[in-house]
Amino acid sequence: MKLAPIPKNEKERLAAVKKLSILDTVPEERFDRITKEAVDRLKVPISTITIVDENREWFKSCQGLDQTQGARDVSFCGHAMLSDSIFIIEDTLKDDRFADNPMVVNPPHIRFYAGVMIKERKSNLPVGVFCVKDTKPREFSSDEVGTLIELAHRAEDQLNTQDSEKK
Repeated sequence: MKLAPIPKNEKERLAAVKKLSILDTVPEERFDRITKEAVDRLKVPISTITIVDENREWFKSCQGLDQTQGARDVSFCGHAMLSDSIFIIEDTLKDDRFADNPMVVNPPHIRFYAGVMIKERKSNLPVGVFCVKDTKPREFSSDEVGTLIELAHRAEDQLNTQDSEKK
């Protein structure tokens, strides 16, 4: 297993996360609508809006998991957050970075992952990921990729709207 990388600009990235004032806030329907839509439209059991903190991934919205956070170092989102394009793992058991990941070999037995980086817009730094997960391998069509990107942009808009409303 390959641990999630830490970017060179981590100090600035964490400042951008803090600026959003979103960590550990209560669930909000405006975010839950987006993750519910992802589950419905993309026919996946799991969708999250994930904020990547210093040592954890925290779910602002989560469908299909009972967790509200996980360890950053073993997170899929820790990898996806640093990808300039959509990050897709069609079969986690066939990918050396994830084949022995605790979330693959133990519940929830993730076999498919697709995520899109979410940025804090004023700094243009990544703060998290909008993602979907499945318990079976799969391929994403170009339409499904487009849907995921569209939903990620909506999640990013909501995160950044919250930031501007607090000022």
